[in-house]
Amino acid sequence: MSSTVTTEPDAAVLDDPVEDAQPVDRAPAAGRSDAAPRGSRLAGMKRAAANARGPFVWLARIVSSWALWLWTTVKPYLAVVSGLGALVLGSAVVALVAGLLLGWAELTVVAITLFAALAVAALFLIGRATYAVDIALTPRRVTVGERAIGRVLVTNTGKKVSTATTLEVPVGQGLAAFSIGSLQPGAETEELFAVPTNRRAVILAGPAVSIRGDQLGLFRRAVRWTDQIELFVHPVTARLHPTAAGLVRDLEGQVTKKITNTDISFHALRAYVTGDDVRYVHWRTSARTGQLMVRQFEESRRSQLTIIHSSDDRYYANDDEFELAVSVTASVGAQVIRDGTQISVVTEGRILKTHSVTSLLDDSCRIEKILGSTATPRDFAREATKRLPPPSVVVIVAGSAMEAPDYRAIQRLFGGETNVIALRIEHGSRPRVQDVAGLSIVTLGAIGDLPRVMARAV
Repeated sequence: MSSTVTTEPDAAVLDDPVEDAQPVDRAPAAGRSDAAPRGSRLAGMKRAAANARGPFVWLARIVSSWALWLWTTVKPYLAVVSGLGALVLGSAVVALVAGLLLGWAELTVVAITLFAALAVAALFLIGRATYAVDIALTPRRVTVGERAIGRVLVTNTGKKVSTATTLEVPVGQGLAAFSIGSLQPGAETEELFAVPTNRRAVILAGPAVSIRGDQLGLFRRAVRWTDQIELFVHPVTARLHPTAAGLVRDLEGQVTKKITNTDISFHALRAYVTGDDVRYVHWRTSARTGQLMVRQFEESRRSQLTIIHSSDDRYYANDDEFELAVSVTASVGAQVIRDGTQISVVTEGRILKTHSVTSLLDDSCRIEKILGSTATPRDFAREATKRLPPPSVVVIVAGSAMEAPDYRAIQRLFGGETNVIALRIEHGSRPRVQDVAGLSIVTLGAIGDLPRVMARAV
């Protein structure tokens, strides 16, 4: 005996005319009191849960959007409350609530006192500063150990007497703070500060920020007046002889052993081959031999020096050794630029600017130690130089912890026509020049040894 069971179709099924016209006869499953398909029941439960969650999701979205708007609106005003001010405000609220709930008049009095202190402190925020602030560094570029002076000029550009304020100027890792008294309209005051230049660095001065607040430090309103400016503390360098960098100052290029069909330096004559440029046919020899002969040339290249400076901490014994290496790199690079030779200076993650001596020294201030950028020095040199022009001279600069095989591995990256010089920096050691399998390894212990040792090495 069979029975016909018709399940209640959902909204999607009601829209289907075929299902409406032809209901399906199904036998009830054994052992089940409900003959409705299990999938339909689960789908119905999911739809019911989704419909129940709908209002809550909608309400949560509205609350979150309002909360975000409220926080964005209130945040600028809360920024003036210092950490101490927040602590006092929280203590006042707790004391007031506890005093009212417990009936302790003492706590209520404490709360009123704290609120009164906050109200009085807030009065110090009233007012608007009308300043013109200018920061200047003299000079903007110094060498390690030279004196650098900063100047802050504050002018009252308003029509009323300005109130006293505090001006803060971050200088490197330090902070210069000045008390600026009341200024008449149009009046100005000047403050000076010294900039520490005991190590190579790019020192940021500014921005100048005026601070308005109470003496207790409950509220603090900061107004920024200037941008940051840079002070370049250049490394100590040595002036080299014009040819001490080991380069040929040439007008037409350096002749190589590579033979080419078109260049300047004549090499030999050979028989004409189809496709040769007829401009290079040597007609007199061709007439004498009865066979077309063309000229061959030796390829010439412009002098190109590449300095490979390793900044990996693994190859330096201490910070003094690293700073000496930067000084050596800057000294060689600066002399090459003065000689008018093309140069590229590379270190881990940076190609230094070399269009002028000043730009090179500025960028050398940004060289910092890193740790383990590549597995080997050869990997670093290959990645750093693969997009550079082919060099005629390569100078490798590294610390005393780099071994001779590492220098040789870098040397093998370049052809036999490239002159490679390794500068091994060992702070405090005696200068010497070693020849290791055709590679000159120059050991330097002080920047003053560089001119004499380079003259011997090249």
